[in-house]
Amino acid sequence: MEFEFERERKPLRKRIWFQLLTWIVPLALAVILAWGVILFSVEKTVMSGASMEPTLADGTQIVINKASYQLGDPDRFDVIVFKQSGSEHSYYNIKRVIGLPGETVVIEDGVIYIDGEELKEPIIVEEVRAAGLAGEAITLEENEYFVLGDNRNNSEDSRFANIGCIVREDIIGKAWLTLSPFNLVGTLNRAPDTVEDEE
Repeated sequence: MEFEFERERKPLRKRIWFQLLTWIVPLALAVILAWGVILFSVEKTVMSGASMEPTLADGTQIVINKASYQLGDPDRFDVIVFKQSGSEHSYYNIKRVIGLPGETVVIEDGVIYIDGEELKEPIIVEEVRAAGLAGEAITLEENEYFVLGDNRNNSEDSRFANIGCIVREDIIGKAWLTLSPFNLVGTLNRAPDTVEDEE
């Protein structure tokens, strides 16, 4: 009888192990997937310098959404994080998209024009004092973006040869969140009339 009892317990143990595995395996896969999403879809960086003030101050911790442009392209006024190909420095640049591929950008008398139309910006910025390369019309290639810092008169950006137009392949992702204080980057430094329009 003792032998038969042992035989009956073995299938019970197998059922218990099977039930445990049906819980453990999906949980382990979920943890691995979450870790992979965090590792490959988001990254943390720190704003260096004053070129994006008042939107982003020097030292602001930023979360980059690296997945944001996997299925689409940057939109006008997105704050993007990029690293110039062929550049010797290791840090990321953070600027705002102004001109999109195929468009013509020119700055005249402090005003930005896109394809001949004055650009109305949804953020608070100073009038541009130095047009730089954009003093003459710049027509963007099909993979190029014209970017500016929000601190228009204290920013190295697409107006200057050391930055120039940004190619799509150099864009790491979208500046998504600030950590201290916690905010969506897209909600920062909005012009009052655009805030009212959104409500």
